[in-house]
Amino acid sequence: MDMQWLDDVLVLLEEGNMTRAAARRNITQPAFSRRIRSFEDWLGVDVLERGANRVDINAALLSNESEIRALVARIRDLRTKITKFDPASSTVSIAAQHAPVFSTFPDMALRAKRSFPGLRFRLRAGNLRDCVSMFLRGDASMLLCYESENADPLPFGPAIQRELSGIDYLTPVVGGQLRYAVRDTGEIAADTPAIVYPDNSYFGEVLDTGERSFSTQRLSGNPVCETAFSSGIKELVLKGIGVGWLPYSMIHREIESGELISLSNRYGRERLDVAVYADIKHEASAELLKSWKVPQP
Repeated sequence: MDMQWLDDVLVLLEEGNMTRAAARRNITQPAFSRRIRSFEDWLGVDVLERGANRVDINAALLSNESEIRALVARIRDLRTKITKFDPASSTVSIAAQHAPVFSTFPDMALRAKRSFPGLRFRLRAGNLRDCVSMFLRGDASMLLCYESENADPLPFGPAIQRELSGIDYLTPVVGGQLRYAVRDTGEIAADTPAIVYPDNSYFGEVLDTGERSFSTQRLSGNPVCETAFSSGIKELVLKGIGVGWLPYSMIHREIESGELISLSNRYGRERLDVAVYADIKHEASAELLKSWKVPQP
C-alpha cells in the first residue's frame, strides 16, 4: 500500500469532491481518480459510488474517517521511531534483585550515562524468582542479579546473552555497640545477636551452603530478626541490633569510616558475580550490555 493513497482519501473526505480534492493534491482529476482506484483495488472494496453524472463517497468510508486518521498517525509515528531510533536515548526496562538495586546499580548507571547520556532506566525490583519471571514474560529486556560462583548461570535460550558486570562479596559486619564486642582476633561470641536471611532466599541459600556463621537460623546461635531485604539488614546492623551479612559494595563506605566492622578475616566471605542478562533483539539493551561487560584478563 502507498501511504499517499491514505492522504488522498483523507483530503477527499475533507473536500467531499473529486475535483477540489485533486486540486489540493496538486494533480489532475483523472490522476487523482486513478489513485483512489488503486486504493480500492488494495482494499478490495469500492469507496466511491460512481454514477453517470456524479460520484458519491461510500458511507462506510465516511463512518471510518477517524480510524483512517488514527492509522495514518500511527504509521507516521512508527516511521519516525524507526528512522530516528537511537539506542542512547531509549528507555531500558531492567528486572533487578533488590540488593543490586542498592549496591551495584548506581555505579552501573553512572558508567552507562558516560556512553549513553540520554539513556533512561525503568527498574522493576523483586526477588530473583520474580525477576526471572518478569524477564521471561518480556516485562523487562534486561535482568540484573547476583550469582554465586558455585552455581551455574541461569539457563536461558540463545536470544539471551549474559555478561559479567562485576564481582561483589557477601561480608559479615557489625555496627553500633556490637563493634565493641569484637575481639582482637576478629571473633565475637557465638550467641551474639544476628540478622539472618530466610532459608529460601537467594542469599540465605548461598550462605547456608557455605556454612557461614550468623547468616541463617540454622547457623546462628541468637537470630533476633529474619529478613530477605539487605537494605533493611544494613540499617539494623548500623544500629547494633545484630551481626549481618551484606554485599561489600553496599557497605564499603561505612567500613572505611568505622561505622561498621568487617568480620571477614575470621568468618570469611562469599563471592558474588554481578550478572547482567539482555535480550539481544532489543538493540538498546544489547548496546548497554556491552558497556557493562567487565574485560576478561
